[in-house]
Amino acid sequence: MIVHIDMDCFYAAIEVRDRPELRGEPVAVGGRSSNRGVLTTCNYEARTFGIHSAMPTFQAVQRCPHLVVLPVRFEVYRNESRRIRGIFREFTDKIEPLSLDEAYLDLSHRPEPASELASEIRRRIRSLTGLNASAGIAPNKMLAKIASDWNKPNGQFEIRPADIAAFMQELPVSKIWGVGKKAAQRLARTGIQTCGQLQQIAKYELQQRFGKFGSELYELCRGIDDRPVVTNRIRKSMSCERTFSRNLQSLEERMEYAAEIFRELSSDLARIKTDRPIAKLFVKCKYADFSRSSIERSGLPFALAAFQDLLAESFRKRSDPIRLLGLGVRFVDPEGNARLPRQLEFELS
Repeated sequence: MIVHIDMDCFYAAIEVRDRPELRGEPVAVGGRSSNRGVLTTCNYEARTFGIHSAMPTFQAVQRCPHLVVLPVRFEVYRNESRRIRGIFREFTDKIEPLSLDEAYLDLSHRPEPASELASEIRRRIRSLTGLNASAGIAPNKMLAKIASDWNKPNGQFEIRPADIAAFMQELPVSKIWGVGKKAAQRLARTGIQTCGQLQQIAKYELQQRFGKFGSELYELCRGIDDRPVVTNRIRKSMSCERTFSRNLQSLEERMEYAAEIFRELSSDLARIKTDRPIAKLFVKCKYADFSRSSIERSGLPFALAAFQDLLAESFRKRSDPIRLLGLGVRFVDPEGNARLPRQLEFELS
């Protein structure tokens, strides 16, 4: 069985733990130095006001004027994540971290019931860190992740093999791994809202309508997911970005900040000490209207001048003011494939 552990409001929970006077108050973590700040996460008290991660801070404060917004303390969160992963390693060495606050654990080799192991892991996390975790237990990764969200916060849910068929019937298609918001909306416009409804479509028709994803969709809507727990996830890219207190108007301003971001990216690359060659450089921009664009090129040296050339090309294509600028690299695929693995998020034609 696979267990998906997901910490509850991880960053915000750490801040409330370290500041007991905030218990019961709406708390968010993110930028508040200007009206360009964005929330990284928030606690459940804040969510009752309709606040969520990635929301601009000024909008969140409008919805909840007494919202407590605290700065991000990534090193603190990393330390807590390391302690939690230490607990995971006492139960299995088959661990696939997804982020600082969630991971898949393959407990198939353990003789104990997976639900009991999940309860013990959550108890140990609470005892060591004072933080709550939720867990999903299921035969595969997709179902385990769905299950971990079922009894949040501070709960767990198990989907047994015998329960899968019935469970999938009423499950919204938006819960399927790889089906994003836009895809779910388009499916709904064709009258498909649940996995049970999707199961009524023949496999060949799914392939005709959805391309290569059709075959995978045919299995996923039935609760079939053969992806293994990957213990050594390969980094595909690295980037650094910055959101500005005022929109950048000119190319000169972008060039100036690009130099600072390049230094940060260089430092991060040196820290991870990867020996994998860089395949592409890219720059990305978020505009004043929150739309995004990116441009990338292969065969360029990792140098500030190369990023500045990309930035100039981006500016020629669209010179509107930007509120965010990012620089990044994509690494060569170690398998030697020309393309990165296809994302399962899809657009319907």
